Amino acid sequence: MLTDTSATGGTATRPDDDDAASQRPAPTATLGAPEPSRAPLLQRVRALWARPGARLTLLGAAAVVLALFYLFYDVPGSLLFAAKIRGLSIAAMVVVAVAVGASTVVFHTITQNRILTPSIMGFDSFYGLITTLMVFAFGATGFLRADSMVMWVIQVAVMVAFSVLLFTWLFAGKRRSIHLMLLVGIVLGTFFRSFTEWMQRMLDPLDFQVVTDAMFASLTRPDPTLLAFTALLVAAGCAVLIPLLAKLDVLTLGEPMAVGLGVNHRRVVMTLFLVVSLMVAASTALVGPILFFGLIVANLAYSYAGTFRHAWTLPTAALLGVVCLLGGQLVVEQLLGFEGTLSTVIEFAGGLFFLFLVLRKGAR
Repeated sequence: MLTDTSATGGTATRPDDDDAASQRPAPTATLGAPEPSRAPLLQRVRALWARPGARLTLLGAAAVVLALFYLFYDVPGSLLFAAKIRGLSIAAMVVVAVAVGASTVVFHTITQNRILTPSIMGFDSFYGLITTLMVFAFGATGFLRADSMVMWVIQVAVMVAFSVLLFTWLFAGKRRSIHLMLLVGIVLGTFFRSFTEWMQRMLDPLDFQVVTDAMFASLTRPDPTLLAFTALLVAAGCAVLIPLLAKLDVLTLGEPMAVGLGVNHRRVVMTLFLVVSLMVAASTALVGPILFFGLIVANLAYSYAGTFRHAWTLPTAALLGVVCLLGGQLVVEQLLGFEGTLSTVIEFAGGLFFLFLVLRKGAR
């Protein structure tokens, strides 16, 4: 069938021509177009990277590589002896990373604030006060000769008791308010630091040096017995958190929404506060206070995991903590030649990161 197009000046077409054109093979490549073989590969890589499980696996592989490098690199003498000593340090880093990373993420969920950490409740300053009181009462010689297990139990028990009394008084009563509790924690932390400094001014130089050394966190050569007990407490805390992962996701929506969805907010939050207190107190009594470490790994975990579900953010924060501690220790040993401590590096980097977070939040 022919079509008359003389009135429009066009050309005549036939349906048979369209059918033939549709059956012709399409051009396989054009000049300047991306290679067709790379597009599916990039799409698969992007789809894989979008999965939190793939990111967590990659982070775990990085932690294993760093651990093996730290374990076997530049061993001056016996490899077995070095592996035993460095293995204890790696175990301490893993325990501290799990305790601080998980407790900080949970604390952020409870308080609905990503700048606060459990240290804001006065844990670090209270640890400093306990240590200073012990040195003040027994002297440097008595403090150094005291049984480390007894000292660890006293420090953990006092810090947990302090947090339980604070949480019960401020959160379980009629005046329940997280903001009031945080304000009281800040005030108590300031009081503890001031009282500690006042007591340190009355110490003799030797006692003051012992207190100063105890204030710096040390992850190398931990006491194996204390490390085992700390690992048990951290494992118990993780065992309590695992059944509460779904409720933690609901708590992210805020208290009114969580209560509306059937969550017993007071009981769940008090349980989480106790778990956070136990994990932070145990890790602090083992290695000493690390002020900004939780702030760094928790905020990095939110960005890296790409999800807000605690089933992914909690292990991501723990693995990021392991990577940061191992990487920082390697920097201190291999690049700085032990001219400094890991806690100093973390405090310096954490202080800058804290200012960045505050300025970014302020800009928004």
